[in-house]
Amino acid sequence: MLKIVNAAEVSREHLKSLLTRPDVDNVEVTPEVMARTQAVFGKPLSPLEVVQTIIRDVRERGDEAVLHYAEAIDGVDLSAEGLFVTDDELEQAYKDVSQQFLADLELALDNIAKFHGKQKQNSWITSGPKGSVLGQKVTPLASAGTYIPGGTAPLISTVLMTVVPAQVAGVERIVLATPESSRGGLNPHIIVAAHKAGAGKMLRVGGAQAIAALAYGTESIEPVDKIVGPGNIYVTLAKKEVFGKVGIDSLAGPSEILVIADTTANPRFVAADLLSQAEHDPEAGVILLTISPEMAQLVHEEVERQLELLPRKEIAAQALAKSGVAVVCEDLAQAAELSDICAPEHLELAVADPFALLDQIHNAGAIFLGHYASEPVGDYVAGPNHVLPTNGTARFSSPLGVYDFVKYSSIVSVTQAGLEEIGPAGVRLAQKEGLDAHANAMLVRLDREAE
Repeated sequence: MLKIVNAAEVSREHLKSLLTRPDVDNVEVTPEVMARTQAVFGKPLSPLEVVQTIIRDVRERGDEAVLHYAEAIDGVDLSAEGLFVTDDELEQAYKDVSQQFLADLELALDNIAKFHGKQKQNSWITSGPKGSVLGQKVTPLASAGTYIPGGTAPLISTVLMTVVPAQVAGVERIVLATPESSRGGLNPHIIVAAHKAGAGKMLRVGGAQAIAALAYGTESIEPVDKIVGPGNIYVTLAKKEVFGKVGIDSLAGPSEILVIADTTANPRFVAADLLSQAEHDPEAGVILLTISPEMAQLVHEEVERQLELLPRKEIAAQALAKSGVAVVCEDLAQAAELSDICAPEHLELAVADPFALLDQIHNAGAIFLGHYASEPVGDYVAGPNHVLPTNGTARFSSPLGVYDFVKYSSIVSVTQAGLEEIGPAGVRLAQKEGLDAHANAMLVRLDREAE
């Protein structure tokens, strides 16, 4: 299940190839998906062509196009029940979930809200020269759309991770979009989680058509200022296409986990954590870096044993076959270096002194320290966000947070005395650029003619 490689026996280029993920634009779709695409559009189209066609159609035909693609792609006829979850459906959803679920949901919500509350930033003012005032104004976005993938798993946790930071930031209008299943209706746990987290409306549509509708609006769907949340290749490419019309958080790829393990690691724990991401998607990244050949072999054996017990073992097996690798490193310093090359979405430090190793880590979306900080704890109840940079983008980007739902305005108030102190330098710099009107706008206030 895990291909075991000794770092000392292969080239650095080969190691990089094992650790880096394909770019979003290069992700391949299965023959089954391509066949379905041809059935919908009458000809084979690349994922980007599909997305561009859908976005153009939604812009031109609005609700009619959204309904068409919901039926043609997802097999859901929404013409009778409408695009949004109704009050009656919300009431029924609360009846359909258990009290234990509500209690668990409250615990997760409380931890997530507390963590994200620490991220809030206040506007600030400071003094400039001669009584001038400088500062920064922090303003919540007026509206946001949060996307929740469909598929075979109802991602209740992603509802919380996308809606709560928007709510904490002070976004007034939050619209959650998720595709309805062809089996009928949205999962009641999704509906309840969205309502509890603070989503004002729930759009029962997914895919590129949902992204287009949230970005450009339709007769019944009001456009938003920013769209966040993970999705498949079509959702990701749609977010890329509408960026500029609206803000987006990131271009998310398949999930990834990288575990650095020394001889103190529990191979059963490590295998379980690797499989927790492998079951997400056949394209998921699954990597172990260890200083012990024996640990690599023990984890390999545990992965094989535990895989057979998983209901989603076919998906996990595909992920392991594609990307599952255990690299035996010379020492933890080399493991940290290789981890930084990967820049993983999730990084576990299953070592004796994880806080010491933490100083050597520079690129990771979320870092889990010690033998009991399992990645799924972070997915659900610890508090930090699980919408994380993938595909190596942790080199330059961050987890979803409150800061994604606010904007910053600079504040400048200059007195006459302050202008007299700094203005002449501004005039001269503008003149060096050849922008005489810029210079003049300061000169007229200085009551001076151009030098």
